[in-house]
Amino acid sequence: MATGNPFLDTERRPHTDGAFHANEVGLSNRNSGILLETLRHDVTPAGLHYLLNHFDVPFVVDRRWQVEIDGRVRKPLTLALDDIERLPARTLRVTLECAGNGRAAMTPRYPSMPWVHEAVGTAEWTGTPLRHLLERAGLLDDVVEIAFLGADRGFDRGQEHTYGRSLTRDVALGEDVLAVWAMNGAPLLPQHGYPLRLIVPGWYGMASVKWLNRIEALAQPYDGFQQVSSYMYRAVPGGPTAPVSHMRVKALLVPPGIPDFYSRQRMVEAGPVELYGRAWSGAAAAIARVEVGIDGAWHQAELEAPQGKFAWRGWRFKWDAQAGEHELSCRATDANGEAQPLQPRWDSGGFGNNAVQRVRVTVR
Repeated sequence: MATGNPFLDTERRPHTDGAFHANEVGLSNRNSGILLETLRHDVTPAGLHYLLNHFDVPFVVDRRWQVEIDGRVRKPLTLALDDIERLPARTLRVTLECAGNGRAAMTPRYPSMPWVHEAVGTAEWTGTPLRHLLERAGLLDDVVEIAFLGADRGFDRGQEHTYGRSLTRDVALGEDVLAVWAMNGAPLLPQHGYPLRLIVPGWYGMASVKWLNRIEALAQPYDGFQQVSSYMYRAVPGGPTAPVSHMRVKALLVPPGIPDFYSRQRMVEAGPVELYGRAWSGAAAAIARVEVGIDGAWHQAELEAPQGKFAWRGWRFKWDAQAGEHELSCRATDANGEAQPLQPRWDSGGFGNNAVQRVRVTVR
């Protein structure tokens, strides 16, 4: 039963329709999404990259940062940031998307961060493969999962906890999972995890723990709140769950023309209009096709060259815009044959919505 005290209420919030609650508006003021017109940047400038932080941004005054590695290891140890930066480094161009992107389009919706389309960005992340840290500690044979904990702490549904997530042993030891200290060639910004964070390419952003300061090797699955009580797909409230992991295939369109300030509806001049956008998928699945919808009729778009197995891919389409009201849309299909649905697949927590984007346009 709801008490009205957020530190005591342990039940999930009831689903809702209609106007956004003041708390949802407050979350949208703390967090930010990409401006869709800036999808034209191959690499998203750090200040435009989407942002979702569950709790407060920790105040880190200097580089005296340490990461503790313990649990089922042969040699528990603490590594300083300088030690980590001396390990072999890699830079990967990675597209990250929030698992709740598109939540606002679900009916009824779960009250949380009210993302529409904007919770995505692509950056060049520099760090060391996580396996170099784990190999220094020496995983015991019975390790099945590795837990990653950040310095941010707070309450969610009455549960006080440090933000933490885990990966299976095999995934954590992969060459592409990075302990990262730089974004787009510069030190991480405070809101993006300074001075050290995890990047898990191909996964939704919740796996890429920020302000990483503890790693624990486990002989059993990690049971932290954000692992078992959140980021779970539920097609029916209270029904069976499945963990959120890899990003679903998706495409977004740069809104053409110029906007109305309040409604953001677009005004376009009649004649040839180049439509442009980005498409991506998780689990390193390449984008095979992007189609553009003009008033419900689908047309093949031209794909740009790939930017890497974990980065979005550009696409373009020439539209002969005729006077009147139109609806534009786009949908991607990846190399595994996964394609975007036309309508959202409802989820209790509002996760994984990869339904096609629709943009209303007036042509004069």
